[in-house]
Amino acid sequence: MNEIERIGWLRAELHRHNHNYYINNAPEISDQEFDHLMRELQDLETAHPEMADPNSPTMRVGSDLSNEFRQVEHRYPMLSLANTYSEQEVADFYDRVKKGLEGEDFEICCEMKYDGTSISLTYEDGRLIQAVTRGDGVRGDDVTENVKTIRCIPLQLADGDYPSLFEIRGEILMPWKVFEELNQEREAREESLFANPRNAASGTLKLQNSREVAHRKLDSYLYYLLGEELPCDGHYENLEKARQWGFKISEGMKKCKTLQEVLEFIKYWDTERKNLPVATDGIVLKVNSRRQQRNLGFTAKSPRWAIAYKFQAERALTRLEKVTYQVGRTGVVTPVANLDPVQLAGTVVKRASIHNADVIASLDLHIGDMVYVEKGGEIIPKITGVETSMRNEQTGDKVGFIEFCPECGAKLVRFEGEAAHYCPNDVSCPPQIKGKIEHFVSRKAMNIDGLGPETVDLFFQRGLIKNVVGLYDMFYSRGEIQNVEDFYSLNLWEFQNIPGFKDKSIKRGMESVRASLQVPYERVLFALGIRFVGETTAKLLAHAFPNIDLLAAATLDDLLQVDGIGTVIAESVIRYFADPRNREIVEELRANGLQMALSEEVLSERSDKLKGMSIVISGVFMKHSRDEYKSLIEKHGGKNVGSISGKTSFILAGDNMGPSKLEKAQKLGVQIINEEEFLKMIE
Repeated sequence: MNEIERIGWLRAELHRHNHNYYINNAPEISDQEFDHLMRELQDLETAHPEMADPNSPTMRVGSDLSNEFRQVEHRYPMLSLANTYSEQEVADFYDRVKKGLEGEDFEICCEMKYDGTSISLTYEDGRLIQAVTRGDGVRGDDVTENVKTIRCIPLQLADGDYPSLFEIRGEILMPWKVFEELNQEREAREESLFANPRNAASGTLKLQNSREVAHRKLDSYLYYLLGEELPCDGHYENLEKARQWGFKISEGMKKCKTLQEVLEFIKYWDTERKNLPVATDGIVLKVNSRRQQRNLGFTAKSPRWAIAYKFQAERALTRLEKVTYQVGRTGVVTPVANLDPVQLAGTVVKRASIHNADVIASLDLHIGDMVYVEKGGEIIPKITGVETSMRNEQTGDKVGFIEFCPECGAKLVRFEGEAAHYCPNDVSCPPQIKGKIEHFVSRKAMNIDGLGPETVDLFFQRGLIKNVVGLYDMFYSRGEIQNVEDFYSLNLWEFQNIPGFKDKSIKRGMESVRASLQVPYERVLFALGIRFVGETTAKLLAHAFPNIDLLAAATLDDLLQVDGIGTVIAESVIRYFADPRNREIVEELRANGLQMALSEEVLSERSDKLKGMSIVISGVFMKHSRDEYKSLIEKHGGKNVGSISGKTSFILAGDNMGPSKLEKAQKLGVQIINEEEFLKMIE
């Protein structure tokens, strides 16, 4: 065997031993023998640079080179799951699935919900070619080089019946033991400690040095296979296939045929999970059939065919020292309980949310009270009760909600139907201004990279930016700034003493700001930070009012005509555009080139062919999913409704339409059309 052949043999052997050690838990050789083979391969690869291979086992050790993370759009969006916390809500989900499938038999795949950071892995011809974080669900960061250091993730699959191209998703985790060792090391170096394994895993995955990532000993479980040529219709069966191909798939997975089996699975793992080497926070329930998943479809944020059951939170008793108040970007004033430190669900808790004035009143809080603290979903600490039997003469005054903004002194307001108090001074209250800027640059809004909360705060404190327009004045200046030299010619004196903000950061800011000029109108509208206008609402408004001038001129009645827009949102939009300072910001942004109207491409896809029609969808479809048909109905001016009435224009029916719906349609004389007829109608 010559040296070239030896390289091939060593790579195959090391891949095999990695799989035996990290997946099968059945090592065939000692660590010392493994290290000896790895060193031999490293030496041979150094002697034969022409044999370089990005998926060689030597990539597991990482490198000291800095990794620049580029953003990659997901081929399939990575949606979040709806959460539930009770058996009744699980039963409700089960009933919704049964109703959505209109009586068709189905199975539920139950699996552990691991508490780490989501990852998407793409394989081509059995080789790992890309690893991308969840990001905002639409696009994430390419962390391929760092993921290659995680030994349980195969870089090269052995021969098998896997598709030529597929994606597998899962969770990157830091085991409890590694987490504790890492925090001990950080404590010895007097560095800040990680709050929990999830944060540690997420932070590790984004390190610039892959050698340090390798040192952190991350783990992973994979739980979802995607692709055009998957071997099975069943989700469970596909994961079993993936296990055969060499992936680490959880043993905590079971296919259930009844609700009782699902509840028994949850009950078992609620206790048994505490014996696992990694953090878990619940159970994920998925309809097993991929065909049935497609038919059930998605809401705006999550699939209808899956849900996450969260385990009940741990609870601790501690003393309330004082209550302080925080002002958010939309002006919401949130009371925060400052507590005697207490250990809870693996972390030390010092502060907890009390949400609003109604919660304070319902708890009858007094300073010095002994209070019960839980972690909602084991993430956010909150006060859930008071141990009144422990009150004594040392207990302090009753807690009352403040009347004035703690930041700017404005008198707080409370809108009808709202639980929260707001600071109305959204133009000059510092936390609101900074919050609006942070929201504006966020990924789901304008996606301006390199301007985190610390940088925004620094720029604001030094007077470099007073609102979002300042970002474009600084990095673009209506097209006058084309390169770093132009930037310095306009901003040099302001940036001489800003730590860490040098040529590289300036260039990244310029590129991101310039790229934001292509962000579509719907996201610009969301980015403006109009109170109560979230991502979905911004899309509704953008399609109802195709340019910013139409929206600014809209009356209350105009806005209320939009399906999904209520009085609170409508009045907030009117207040926003009634303020001349907000109008000035919009005009400055428009002058810099931001998209203030729907694109011609989007407009060309719209029509009034279904205008004024109320349409019910029922049955199983072959050419498009239900969600795709709902989108088509909206694009052509129609309205999706859930139940049949005398006002229903027609029913778009697929196979297996529910007998009750069919009977009601016939009784009311509502027209029923099939897929082909509908597509021809909007052609």
